[in-house]
Amino acid sequence: MPRSLPARRWTLLLAGVGGLTTETAFPDKSWWPMAYLGVALLLLALRRDSARWAFLVGSVWGLGFFLPHLWWANEAVGEPIGWVALSVAEAGATGTFGALWVWVRRGAWVRGRPWLGVLAVAVVWVAVEQVRGRWPFGGFPWGALAYSQTEAPLLRLAAVGGTTLVSAVVVVLAALLAHALADLRRLRVGAASAAFVVGVAVLLAPWFVPTGARAEAGTLRVGAVQGNVPEQGAAWDAQARAVAANHAAGTETLVADVGAGRLDLVLWPESASDIDPRTDDDVAAVVDRAARAAGVPLLLGTQRFTGDVRYNDYILWQPGAGSAVSYTKQHPVPFGEYMPYRDFFRQFTSAVDLVGTDMLPGTGMALLPVPVERLGRSVPVTTAICFEVAYDDLIRESVVAGGELIVIPTNNASFGLTQESTQQLAMSRFRAVEHGRAVVQVSTVGVSGIISPNGVVLDQTELFTAAEMARELPLRTSLTLSDRLGEWPAVAVAVLTAALLGAGVLTSLRERRAGRARLEGRGRAPAAPARRSGAGSTAAGRGPAPRTTPRRRAVRRPTATGARGGGGRRGGGENRR
Repeated sequence: MPRSLPARRWTLLLAGVGGLTTETAFPDKSWWPMAYLGVALLLLALRRDSARWAFLVGSVWGLGFFLPHLWWANEAVGEPIGWVALSVAEAGATGTFGALWVWVRRGAWVRGRPWLGVLAVAVVWVAVEQVRGRWPFGGFPWGALAYSQTEAPLLRLAAVGGTTLVSAVVVVLAALLAHALADLRRLRVGAASAAFVVGVAVLLAPWFVPTGARAEAGTLRVGAVQGNVPEQGAAWDAQARAVAANHAAGTETLVADVGAGRLDLVLWPESASDIDPRTDDDVAAVVDRAARAAGVPLLLGTQRFTGDVRYNDYILWQPGAGSAVSYTKQHPVPFGEYMPYRDFFRQFTSAVDLVGTDMLPGTGMALLPVPVERLGRSVPVTTAICFEVAYDDLIRESVVAGGELIVIPTNNASFGLTQESTQQLAMSRFRAVEHGRAVVQVSTVGVSGIISPNGVVLDQTELFTAAEMARELPLRTSLTLSDRLGEWPAVAVAVLTAALLGAGVLTSLRERRAGRARLEGRGRAPAAPARRSGAGSTAAGRGPAPRTTPRRRAVRRPTATGARGGGGRRGGGENRR
């Protein structure tokens, strides 16, 4: 085995440290350069040419990342089984990346071309990230590398290629860093310097990408109310009515602060009234009183029960007229808002029954027309509820259909003082730049925030406090390049990954056939004179006499991203699958 490869235990340690390092790039710490270092450590740990070992290494990296990143799932469920199961499932995706990368870098296109390897590893990573965000159960895009870059120069690339491009550039920078570290270890200062200079150029280049923030269709004076929730312990009915009352009181405070007639729209969060005001007269009176106090339309989240199922609705409430327009959440959270295969999973934990009534998905677009008297027209508002902020296609579809402002109503009460709400706010910042729209994230308990179209946080609240925010926000109608490209970047990544993987598999099969042919050719060679001991003959009684000195083969060492120089046969063959 090449001496440049670390022992197996060190590769596992390197991967685990890499996962932990990458997590610090996300909120609450938001040390965004750590994403480059953490992924670089993973690539350095993946230098062995074994797909099975690479799956284990990638999974260890994934556990190091997802266990702390998804800690809020333990807080929400109240016992660790959900948190651990979710983390293990997500870590399996990074394990799959490790195995795929080993196969891809065996291809003739990648081997011996380290700079092509830098691009290829980014393509494979993003392809796996895209699949993880779509499958199974509709996928779970949480933890995409792009969401770690909301404080970094790379955020501007969101308007060009969305999460696909930003995540890919993060991996490119990580691969360049891995090359630089590997070259420094071999005292190849020139090669390390070249990788470093290219990396700095890639990192700083997005500063030249323009981001628009000016109003294109007027402005909207928006108020957002974070009403907070009472102490847990009350019956569900009493708790729900208290939460609605808190938001009504917050609306009256907001109006008193900004002045009568100074708002166009008031926003309440998801679950601001879990008792549906469309069917409950007492709650309807509370909501309508708040809307009348503001004198403008009100958007609020509620639950709609139909038989033994429920829906998560975000409704438009008109003062004195009630609600006739709503959006229904399209991506209910599996194991959180509905329980797939309930009977099967009940064998492992009774926590499945914490979800008493399953939530079904809606089918309508996440777009609500809000009549604004001051503008003399209805303003199309994109509304993605809670975790839907993580899904690329849902928000993009609505913006392309005409959304001029993005609203993210959410309920973070179940996640305690964890980093879940700030992770969500980072995604809202990303969506602002990606689509060139102002974004309002409004939560029952925080963190709520108002974000400009260029990703600047204008207002932000604290957790578990009652708070109100008000801003005049630009309404925008232009589409970013990311919006115009739509799914094409993700499709291109999928096609390229399939091609690279196919090339890697074909190259491996061709080399194996060539190896067998060489062995068969040696077996047909004239037999050496037999020795009394028989030591010089093969099992078939023929073949060359054994060499007294073993033939030495040159071993080409893999680069930091796994590409080999020269295009020859691989060394370390005992580690190949």
